[in-house]
Amino acid sequence: MLPVGPLMIEHRLIERMIALMGKEVQRIKEGLPPDTEFIRIAVDFVKTYADRLHHGKEEDILFRDLSKKAISTEHKRIMEELSKEHALGRETTKKLIGARDKYIKGDKNAVMVIAECMNVLVNFYPKHIEKEDKHFFLPVMSYFTKDEQAAMLDEFNEFDRNFIHVTYKKIVSET
Repeated sequence: MLPVGPLMIEHRLIERMIALMGKEVQRIKEGLPPDTEFIRIAVDFVKTYADRLHHGKEEDILFRDLSKKAISTEHKRIMEELSKEHALGRETTKKLIGARDKYIKGDKNAVMVIAECMNVLVNFYPKHIEKEDKHFFLPVMSYFTKDEQAAMLDEFNEFDRNFIHVTYKKIVSET
């Protein structure tokens, strides 16, 4: 398996959560109150799975290794765009957390910010995933030898194995 195979598989789960978030945005647009528990779960998913785990592998392993290669101007441009898009996702998620907290404390005006942030994520992720799946992941594999690809896949697997421990050690140390 190419090292990007696991990343593309992760995209399918992210797409499923984004679809659920789209349904919540629609509920809010219909005038129903935000489901703060669903939003908490969605935020945790986006922060933990989509950003720390998935984007972590992209940025800390794939992008790191690509930056050591003489890649085309086009691939370099796309990689920079993807990094900026990851930052946009983080900023939007942080804003969503703040709006959810304000809403829970009684600020009814936060509903608009909740819907706006969730809508940004719902519109952002499908385009971002398509760019990675169709225009970046597979073409950039040509810069790596089979041995380098195998080593990257091993590093992805090690990242996954350590992820849960790092995540929950952080939770305990912050509590």
